[in-house]
Amino acid sequence: MQKAEIAVTFTPCKLLLLGKIQINLVIRSHSRNFAAKLRNLIESNTRNMKLTVIGAGNMGGALIKGWAKSGKIDNISVADKNEALLAQFKKEYPALNVTTDNVAAVKGADIVVLVVKPWLMKMVLAEVKRSLDLDKQIIVSDAANFTTGMLAEELGAEGQFFYVIPNIAAEFGASMSFIAKSPSATDESLKAVEELYAIDGDTLVVAENLVGPGMMMASCGIAYVMRYIRAQMEGGCEMGFYPQQAKQIALQTMQGAVSLLKATGWHPEEAIDKVTTPGGVTIKGLNELDHAGFNSAVIRSLKAGLK
Repeated sequence: MQKAEIAVTFTPCKLLLLGKIQINLVIRSHSRNFAAKLRNLIESNTRNMKLTVIGAGNMGGALIKGWAKSGKIDNISVADKNEALLAQFKKEYPALNVTTDNVAAVKGADIVVLVVKPWLMKMVLAEVKRSLDLDKQIIVSDAANFTTGMLAEELGAEGQFFYVIPNIAAEFGASMSFIAKSPSATDESLKAVEELYAIDGDTLVVAENLVGPGMMMASCGIAYVMRYIRAQMEGGCEMGFYPQQAKQIALQTMQGAVSLLKATGWHPEEAIDKVTTPGGVTIKGLNELDHAGFNSAVIRSLKAGLK
């Protein structure tokens, strides 16, 4: 085995490895081409990494806006068939490169992120397949249940493939993204993908079979949290608050609960105990939630999408 080590300290780099870090690349014969690509990107020490996003709908749009707002990526190309949508993105973020041509968009990209509906993935991959360079590019599926194995099957080869599920809070840097890598993907590629999605929020690297449960908890789960907020608002209105007042109360209460748990590291039950007085009003409300099957309803909602 031929071995070469490269130690580089830099800020920032083309692979989105942000801040001062040191990387040791071990070049093996079976991955020499891709390792060389990584080395060249590191040595370039620029912010000109080319990111291409195919699909600018709700999820793709949230990712694009988060990345564009961050100012941490200089070269973002967006491909979508909706010209009016692209024009709106260009108006809001003039630095974006926009096109209706998926093939043109993927050429020369360092990372290609596919954010289209799952049933469109095969068609899009067939369209761009011949223009992809799997020795030099990282390919990411953000389509629900379209795994790295499916990428390999449709593209007819192994490569630097990732299956990632974020959520729509990415636009505001508050996403929860689950990242799974293909067996052939390198640690360097994983680091690049982690740093990319970390711009838009928190990330968690998981086995591929946990991306689905993660999607139910965070991507679908954000809708379930919204439904609870709506219910709390309706309760507030019934008790006499105006809708905007009820919304303010519900949002601040939710934010306060999150801040408390993050700051203390407590289990939720520890925090519940601190506001639950024997014979008091809190325990009465909690018991009503239990009588209505609140916990069971939440768990069933999370598992429903896995059936």
